[in-house]
Amino acid sequence: MSITFSSPPERICILRLSALGDISHTLPVVRTLQKQWPDSQITWVIGKLEYQLVCDIPDIEFIIFDKKEGLAAYKKLRQQMRGRRFDVLLHMQMSIRASLASRLIPTKIRLGFDKERAKDLQWLFTNQKITAKPKQHVIDSFFGFTEALGIEEHVLEWNIPIPTEARTFAEQALATDKRILVISPCSSMSYRNWNAEGYAAVADYAVEQHDMQVVLCGGPSVIEMEYGEKINELSQHKPLNLIGQTSIKQLLAVLAQADVIVAPDSGPAHLGTAVGTPVIGLYACTNPDRARPYLDTDLVVNKYPQAIADKHQTSIDELPWGTRVRDEGTMDRITPADVIDKLDQALAS
Repeated sequence: MSITFSSPPERICILRLSALGDISHTLPVVRTLQKQWPDSQITWVIGKLEYQLVCDIPDIEFIIFDKKEGLAAYKKLRQQMRGRRFDVLLHMQMSIRASLASRLIPTKIRLGFDKERAKDLQWLFTNQKITAKPKQHVIDSFFGFTEALGIEEHVLEWNIPIPTEARTFAEQALATDKRILVISPCSSMSYRNWNAEGYAAVADYAVEQHDMQVVLCGGPSVIEMEYGEKINELSQHKPLNLIGQTSIKQLLAVLAQADVIVAPDSGPAHLGTAVGTPVIGLYACTNPDRARPYLDTDLVVNKYPQAIADKHQTSIDELPWGTRVRDEGTMDRITPADVIDKLDQALAS
């Protein structure tokens, strides 16, 4: 399907609240809209934490929806939408919370996912759907929204501003005479996390064989802090542990300064792609064809097909797209040798 406008739309609203990886995935859609319709005003309804990543992007109005505020968040959104009218809403989040929020955004065109992919009953809250396409990466599925607006070009650009303060932090924290390996060990979904022993082995190899500085990055959650401590304990050459010590912009600056990143399916993996740093993605629980670091297909350690075969006694093609394997120990299919091989490959290229 294609929605046609007699002239470029004056006001476009994007509804994508979370998470950091998906906010990063949304940015190429925003850049595509800006290139096609430079005079259109874009308003983005976004989560409070995620706003910190993109808050200083020019020519976008951001409206923060803080889910922790509960009912008050909806009341604030209603007040902020009073007197407005958008030409189109891109409802890009499949959750009941987001769909309820979407009803407070005044527009005639509510564009959402096709019914086949619209989880959490999102299809009930939209009156136009993107075209159903099977087995897409998340970024490609997001481009379905611009395609539905008649825009065929895909602008694969992120251009997230990194403030001087954040760049200075990274420059002062990191070595200037060595290549940098950043390990971001944790995902927000703990079943996706590789083991600390594996990370420590890769960290030691990077130091001993490539004379790299190894840096640990992540948020301030208990599990991330514990991972950092355990990796340090197991490593012969102690990494620089920045877990819980960076703002989102500082994390972005560190990722931008790295030569290689190692991470499971997580926000930092996709932020690495956004800043142009090669990412070695660790995948066994989730399908990398759907959620890998978008530009680094060749650097993915992929144990997902084996995990699917063992759990379901069938192939990926026989299961719904995006099926996950959440069983304990699934990520242990990945060995240090698997990751070291990709590290050598990344550094050689």
